Amino acid sequence: MDEPDRVETRFASSGGLSGQHDVQMLVLAVARHGGPPSVLLRGGAGRHARQARRNPLTQGNWSDHYAGGGGSSEPARTLDQGGAPMRHLTLSALAVAAFCGAPAIAQDAATAGPGQAVDMVLLPKFLGILPFDQAHRGAQEAHAELGNPGELLYTGPTPENSVAGQIEILTTAASQGRDVVLLSNNAGDQIVPAAQAAQEAGTRVVTWDSPIPSGEGESLFVAQVDFAEIGVVMADMAHSIMDGEGQFAILSATPDAANQNAWIAAMQAALAADEKYAGLELVDTVYGDDQSEVSYNRALALVDAHPDLELIMAPTSVGIVAAAKAMQDEGLCDRVKVSGLGVPAEMVSYTLNGCAPQFALWSFVDLGYLAYYVGYLLATGAIEAAEGQTFEAGRMGTYTIERDPTRDNGLRVLMGPFTVYTAENVEAAAQ
Repeated sequence: MDEPDRVETRFASSGGLSGQHDVQMLVLAVARHGGPPSVLLRGGAGRHARQARRNPLTQGNWSDHYAGGGGSSEPARTLDQGGAPMRHLTLSALAVAAFCGAPAIAQDAATAGPGQAVDMVLLPKFLGILPFDQAHRGAQEAHAELGNPGELLYTGPTPENSVAGQIEILTTAASQGRDVVLLSNNAGDQIVPAAQAAQEAGTRVVTWDSPIPSGEGESLFVAQVDFAEIGVVMADMAHSIMDGEGQFAILSATPDAANQNAWIAAMQAALAADEKYAGLELVDTVYGDDQSEVSYNRALALVDAHPDLELIMAPTSVGIVAAAKAMQDEGLCDRVKVSGLGVPAEMVSYTLNGCAPQFALWSFVDLGYLAYYVGYLLATGAIEAAEGQTFEAGRMGTYTIERDPTRDNGLRVLMGPFTVYTAENVEAAAQ
């Protein structure tokens, strides 16, 4: 995805607000991440020992795509549910230098050693939508760049079976001896037992896009942008579109989606923290299950239920398109606007015709690329999932693992930046 011009709001990877308003983080006092003991198992500094490739079976109730070493592709196949030999893991050697009374020494950024075999599974919430396909593209880029002779498997459940499907795929990946599962979690804390079992079996669970709320069973979370800042951006867009006053409703994905729930909570915190937003009234929150038809109908139901509704805020790329289409189809765009988080290529027509005058997003290509780098660095022992660990992630530069201030427990890598799209920049971004 070509990087578009940034307008109105841009957040740097440091996590600091660059807009006009400072909003307190949802949770400031965070316990340091403490993963299960198996998190301390790392691949050796040399070539990662692997077993022979598993022979896939044809059973399964989900779709998948495969990208082999060097970015080559093979026909779609089903993730092996059969038994797999146990992996061979070695303990990383830890070099510790102690300087009594001396000041702390700055840590050099860790770099990836290319060419090591690391088998990864990229597991989105479900298959079939553009943002996750873009994340896959970014992961493929990193896979080829690092010369990883291991497998990159892109697989996911259907939207209707997302929670159970993710748990099943994660469990199967661990039983196969996959090194890393890159998970966009749609199961809330229901996935914790499977994630903990995977970690204990030696499969690292790196979340991206949507974390495990409790942080349990997760090595760390690759956050697209700071979740509290997403709340500020949505509040600012609502304020701008409604000229500072009016009723709006939220059309979200599912009640279990950790990322959307955090964004909604952050928006509510932003609204409560600044008198600027006093004229904005949130009248309802509904869920479209991240399915186009359901979201379309829920958007129309919001209009029927709230005659004075002026805006539908949809922090989901499926919901925002469905809501904009519903308003367009019913000739309601002059009365009810749509905003939220969407993909420029899918939103360009609705932004140009005024149905969705503003929306925001980040690069999912970059998110997939960064998540892959994190998984590779962890699996090869180049980094530990520890606060303060600094590393290089290819073309995206240097990052530092930090406490996640939006959860009671957990670590994150913060990507950034944020982009707000309007009629002035959406066409270029949609190319």
